[in-house]
Amino acid sequence: MNELLIEAIDALLPQTQCGKCGFSGCRPYAQAIAEGRADINQCSPGDQEGIDKLAQLLGVPPKPLNTAHGSPRSAMMVARIDEELCIGCTFCSRVCPVDAIVGTGKQMHTVIAAECTGCELCIAPCPMDCISLVPTGEKKGDDKKQMADNARTRHQFRLLRLEREKQAGKAGSKHKPVVQAEKSLTSADERKKAIVQAAIQRAAIARTHPYSPVKPHERS
Repeated sequence: MNELLIEAIDALLPQTQCGKCGFSGCRPYAQAIAEGRADINQCSPGDQEGIDKLAQLLGVPPKPLNTAHGSPRSAMMVARIDEELCIGCTFCSRVCPVDAIVGTGKQMHTVIAAECTGCELCIAPCPMDCISLVPTGEKKGDDKKQMADNARTRHQFRLLRLEREKQAGKAGSKHKPVVQAEKSLTSADERKKAIVQAAIQRAAIARTHPYSPVKPHERS
């Protein structure tokens, strides 16, 4: 495996970590290109400019963007959460590839706009449909490269954090019976679902009757 080539390809990718290319992130896509398992025109956030740079690096003819992997954007986008509708389910923060969403369970979440890559991964999991993409100022040249470098670093830190949490979970599970662990996991999942459903119901009541208090028996 040519690590230098992978690094060079990865350096030309926008680091949105969106997965639209068909891979789990920019680095895996760069590796697939280097190994001949992916084409250079599968990165829609990189647009035609990115494809042309990859073609020049690899010494191959440029190609038009394969729109099966998304459409080019006219401007850079960032996610925005409607904080009045947010129920604090944490689904969005769990999937953000650069940890650009902050908030705790049952509390309002918000997006760190300066760190958001506009990957769109947070939109689908939101049960309240309260996340949208908004255009931000177009970045060019050094600014765009700096944003990509920052996103790469944040994504790498996230991967390290998830691996540490995974290993810590494995270490903790060694001290619990398997049946008990499975039962606890099931109970936790059911509780999370119940919390989300109750929060959705409260939000629906609040929107329909904004001045009507939620009755005690309707609370989770």
